Amino acid sequence: MPFIEESDLLDLHKDIEKSQIINERLLDQVGFKNKDLRKLRIQRNVLAGITLVFLLLTFGFWAFFSGLRTSNEFRGQEVLAEAEDSINSFRTRINFLKERNEELSLVKEFYLAKEFLEKEKIYSVQVKSFVENNATLASEALTNTLFVKTNPFYAYSLGNFETLEEARRFRKQLVNMGFKDAFVASYQDGKRVKIEDPF
Repeated sequence: MPFIEESDLLDLHKDIEKSQIINERLLDQVGFKNKDLRKLRIQRNVLAGITLVFLLLTFGFWAFFSGLRTSNEFRGQEVLAEAEDSINSFRTRINFLKERNEELSLVKEFYLAKEFLEKEKIYSVQVKSFVENNATLASEALTNTLFVKTNPFYAYSLGNFETLEEARRFRKQLVNMGFKDAFVASYQDGKRVKIEDPF
């Protein structure tokens, strides 16, 4: 089996870490967006209530004054025009809130999908196995590395992938680098389920 430079391995792990950091940032954004979504829903409901009360009061005043005095008909039209302007501004605000709600829904869907995938099967590319636990191969700075005991061996795998196809592409890259014995294995709850077909 060829020798891999530690710098190459660190570069691979840095790429994997970057994707993890991005995922963590997205999860943080989901948390903030969910808070914003709750606030926006409350604002929207309060705004709708205020709008309804305002419209009813405006219509009531308009009806009252236009029914009692015909001379105040012009004034009623002004109030109605102001009410229409208010309604248009509220509609604009509601449309904006709807757009924000759609954006937050997309982020929430990503978060829920990610949470679901964490409970599902993942795929990793095993590059080496040892009879003894040789933990010195894995630096604590490296992430997306699996070190699993598969009796009587300790398996060393790189990458955590949601789909088998992603893991196969990564395996192909490792084979091209000289890891001819690398293979894809599936894991669930930290235990290897099976060795997958490489093609």
